[in-house]
Amino acid sequence: MTQRDGLSSQEPMAVSERRAALSLATLFFFRMFGLFLVLPVLALHAQQLAGATPFLIGVAMGVYGLTQALFQIPFGGFSDRYGRKPVIAVGLLIFGLGSVLCAVSGHVAGIIAGRALQGSGAISAAVMALAADLTREEQRIKVMAVIGVTIGLAFAAAFVAGPALDAVIGLHGLFWLAAGLALAGLAVLYLFVPEPAHSVFHHECESQWGQVLGILANRDLRRLNVGIGCLHFLLTASFVVLPVVLRDGLGLASPSHWHVYLPVFGLSIVLMVPAIRAAQRHGREVFLGAVALVGVSELGLALGHGSGPGVFLMLWGFFSGFNYLEASLPALVSQMAPADRRGTALGVYAMSQFLGTFAGGATGGLLSGYSGATGVFLMCAALALSWLAYARGMVLPRPLRSHVVKVGRLTAAEATALTVRLAAVAGVSEAVVVGEDGVAFLKVDRDTLDWQELRDICAARG
Repeated sequence: MTQRDGLSSQEPMAVSERRAALSLATLFFFRMFGLFLVLPVLALHAQQLAGATPFLIGVAMGVYGLTQALFQIPFGGFSDRYGRKPVIAVGLLIFGLGSVLCAVSGHVAGIIAGRALQGSGAISAAVMALAADLTREEQRIKVMAVIGVTIGLAFAAAFVAGPALDAVIGLHGLFWLAAGLALAGLAVLYLFVPEPAHSVFHHECESQWGQVLGILANRDLRRLNVGIGCLHFLLTASFVVLPVVLRDGLGLASPSHWHVYLPVFGLSIVLMVPAIRAAQRHGREVFLGAVALVGVSELGLALGHGSGPGVFLMLWGFFSGFNYLEASLPALVSQMAPADRRGTALGVYAMSQFLGTFAGGATGGLLSGYSGATGVFLMCAALALSWLAYARGMVLPRPLRSHVVKVGRLTAAEATALTVRLAAVAGVSEAVVVGEDGVAFLKVDRDTLDWQELRDICAARG
């Protein structure tokens, strides 16, 4: 049975779609790498910045999350009104200006202001919308996956490269590098990213303010949003104190910190492979186990951060759990979100993530000033175990795939009738038809889906 009918993602991407995926992923990598680059070293420069306190260093680390959370949905809306590329370009310029402000600031207040400005250039929603403009519905999930993987690569690369580059060019040099990456992103945007034939609103990847309250009221999605907020709270709070632990507690010079981070990231990825396989049959248990592993690792850091092997082992545990959860949480949001509100659900999820980043930096900085690294790690352990207790009530959904099918413009009555027909097809778990946009949003079980009946219904609409 052929799958070249718009109902499957089995056919390969076209050349233009591959170009869009790779160029947008590269652009996004530049921005995220520049944003993450200072996280593993900023706390080490506290004594060099005028006005610095542990609390303000924590704020400087996480404040980009606050502005990113505030501006990401508006930037998506601006891109619908003023065009994708102009809005992305403005976002990159804002990010670059924030980087320059940090680079020329010798006072912690300037670093905070610059980091806030960096986060204000929140282009993720506009980038995803442009990716959707440039790809067919059946290929869109692949392009989104490529861009999503880029974030993980940028994070890992920044934590390995940051300490090594800091030894050569210093903290302010890292910010100048981030500014240069913003300009490189602009070059990629206008030299390599294809021009879309037209731009439309994409329910599956863009947010709508009118749907936010409904998403917040969804209990299952709320558990996931709390989860990603906790996860990034733990990450940022821990790295307010961890670089100092490595330098002052273990005697490891800053340029050598990558000797810890590189093998930790590598080994954590190795551990992810059996976890992903096990999750296919025991998803809930593996998910809860990953949360527990993060919590136990934080507790181990609190009790044993004076031991080099102990710190390495606990970091391995932390990032093994972190990486699994970072990959699985957005997938669960996509599965649990209403078919026509996936974009809004992912937007609220991202807001929760960035708010967690800000709260973690500020709280970790404040607490480190009173109780040091031990108090921060103990607080993180308590939060992780509280998250574990909250997550125990979660019921994971069946593994479903999202499909967007063109059905042509319909009246309200026609859309309702088609929704009923599509929902009755074997293997279709949920169907929503948006008549004015001429598309149907489906959640399907690929193993039981009656492809032929679905194809016949869509052919009749064509």
